[in-house]
Amino acid sequence: MASSADQLPLPGAGAPSTFEEATYRKVARRLTPLLLLCYVVAYLDRVNIGFAKLQMAADLQLSDTVYGLGAGIFFIGYFFFEVPSNLILHRVGARIWIARIMITWGIISALTMFVTTPTMFYVMRFLLGLAEAGFFPGIILYLTYWYPAHRRGRMTTWFMTAIALSGVIGGPISGYILKTFNGVNGWHGWQWLFLLEGLPSIVVGVIVFAMLDDRIGKAKWLTDEEKQLLERNIKAEEAEKEDPPLGTVLTSPRVLLMSLIYFSFVMGLYGVSFWLPTIIKATGVTDAFAIGLLSAIPFAAAVIAMVLIARSADRMRERRWHVALPAAAGAVGLVLSVAWAHNTLLAMTALTIATAGIITTLPLFWSLPTSFLAGAGAAAGIAMVNSIGNLAGFLSPYAVGWLKQATAANDSGMYMLAAFMVLGGLLVLSVPGRMVNK
Repeated sequence: MASSADQLPLPGAGAPSTFEEATYRKVARRLTPLLLLCYVVAYLDRVNIGFAKLQMAADLQLSDTVYGLGAGIFFIGYFFFEVPSNLILHRVGARIWIARIMITWGIISALTMFVTTPTMFYVMRFLLGLAEAGFFPGIILYLTYWYPAHRRGRMTTWFMTAIALSGVIGGPISGYILKTFNGVNGWHGWQWLFLLEGLPSIVVGVIVFAMLDDRIGKAKWLTDEEKQLLERNIKAEEAEKEDPPLGTVLTSPRVLLMSLIYFSFVMGLYGVSFWLPTIIKATGVTDAFAIGLLSAIPFAAAVIAMVLIARSADRMRERRWHVALPAAAGAVGLVLSVAWAHNTLLAMTALTIATAGIITTLPLFWSLPTSFLAGAGAAAGIAMVNSIGNLAGFLSPYAVGWLKQATAANDSGMYMLAAFMVLGGLLVLSVPGRMVNK
């Protein structure tokens, strides 16, 4: 007689059962809050330099070019250790490796408070990137262990709402710290900013070590029937994917195309993330706390846009247009932010459109490479795409800073970012729909 597990429906064999839906809801309740918390503190540590600049640049005599280079050099360290880090995670498990990443980057982020020269600034940003390398692609890989493609888009979106949530939460908090703690204990506000926003990463790293399960089979909070259902769904999908040798993955035209697409979108992301406070200040707002509150608005809108568009993409099982259209919206918003630069209300409207469009492209983009890679190939391929794409995190803030200093205006930098968003959207539409719409 067949067991109840043997009678569970296969993926694609009709509508999901009530039991299957309940099981995935259970997994989401367990994983989503923890992963979301991880990325909120991660992203906050990565981009709080944008708020620190409001005081740090004057205190340390940093030019816009020096700041842009320091902000972006994070991604050089990130680039070098990305692929090795993901391969290590695939071997030793997410629990140990994600915890290690979070604790080390929290320590380095907090120590940035002691920077006194441009060289020290560059070194600490490089080390922060080295410490954090592997976190994001590691989580994307981790989700492939739990969810088939048609469910993974929405889960990736929930995870990546952390980018927007860190802006919603981090903007007001960062502005408050800069304004309130400046001078306390003889430290500048930006020093307190690095310390107080670095400590949560260490705490969350300890929580990850205690709570995260490496694989479905190790989850004691799942019943045997639930584990069998989840593993069957994953195995059915893995059978249709490629798991090529490492060398083949790293030279694959499809992986390189995905890298270029992601590079284009990350140009927009970090151009906005690192420079948003400065752009808002240029509209005439001078109070640090007010800048923090205003910076939360575009990210709050992005949370709503991300969830709604991901829900539509999963329901329709269509990915390309759900990525390309937000990319176009992001480009339009960037151009309008230049046209309306001298009116705070209009500029904030444009920046909200730009931020929502740019950030919405990111989680749905990751449904593209994960739809055709599996196993160690997925570990290497995802890390490859993320590492090359995140080189834009180096180029974008530096290029915006250089253009701003060369032209004494934000216009050229925003036009450049808009062009990359358009390029990324067009490249997405060049991907065959049969390959990614699952």
